[in-house]
Amino acid sequence: MRQATIRDVARQANVSVASVSRTINGHSNVNAATLERVLQAVRDLGYVPNAAARSLSMALSHTIGVVVPDLHGEFFSELIRGMDGAARAAGYQLLLSTMHADVAEARHALAAMHGRVDGLIVMAAQIDPAELDAMLPASLPVVLLNGVGGGDRSWFAIDNRAGAAAVADHFAALGRRSILHIMGPEANVDARERRDGFAAALKRSAPGASLTVMPGDFGEESGRAAVADAIERQLTFDAIFAANDMMALGAMQELQRRSIDVPDKVAVAGFDDIPMARFLGLTTMRVRMDEIGKRAVEALTAALDEPGRAVKQERLVPELVVRASTTGERQ
Repeated sequence: MRQATIRDVARQANVSVASVSRTINGHSNVNAATLERVLQAVRDLGYVPNAAARSLSMALSHTIGVVVPDLHGEFFSELIRGMDGAARAAGYQLLLSTMHADVAEARHALAAMHGRVDGLIVMAAQIDPAELDAMLPASLPVVLLNGVGGGDRSWFAIDNRAGAAAVADHFAALGRRSILHIMGPEANVDARERRDGFAAALKRSAPGASLTVMPGDFGEESGRAAVADAIERQLTFDAIFAANDMMALGAMQELQRRSIDVPDKVAVAGFDDIPMARFLGLTTMRVRMDEIGKRAVEALTAALDEPGRAVKQERLVPELVVRASTTGERQ
């Protein structure tokens, strides 16, 4: 008589192979109903786990592939921190790769994951959704972060327009009427949404305000350079909204270097609420990147446990955190 395999157990219990694996390996993230079905199937079939045979029959690595634009900076460290905690709780390891917002590198990074991971989490806000979709392996569950694409995959995104609008309303309430916006890369969907959301809200809440958009790349140096360029061009501004905290901190450094008082002369706000922003008194939009990373892993492991599970799609609204860079008061 043929010895029962882990796939036989999964079929008998009407669950995924991953769920059987988690049950027999004693992982805590197996619900009671699944646990009972798997154990009953094991008893009925007389299944005896074997480490080597289990590895071959499952063809699972218990590894999640994560492909992001970069690993540099607090934004990505917070994202990965949230992913790591959730992955460890679910019995998975993370395999990280970067694409540096380059299509060819993205294609290479995704190809390198083939056969090595059970599922993918991908952040590719600077790649056209249709092009990204063509790169993603049809055989693997995928969760997308920001830069959302089609409706058949789970995704988690920041509500950039709502966040930027909150900054515009804050500046309007403070009486700031000459605004400088330091934008992220034009190809990046987050950058475009923050610019457009800010411009629309400012027009609504402060109809007479002027808005000048300066180029940036999400890096600290580009924030400093944008302020230096605006001053050398003799542009008038009494507030700066940078599309992320790193550029906002660069802008504050340049203002300080030129002895321009923040916030009396120029109010400054960013986006993300990285840990450094809290220490330096930067007004910003709080994006809980660790929570987004955690939710992405949980959605992916749920899909691995239950193939065919309904996709999960969420747009998370960030929270305005007012600090000294706009009010002069330490929070």
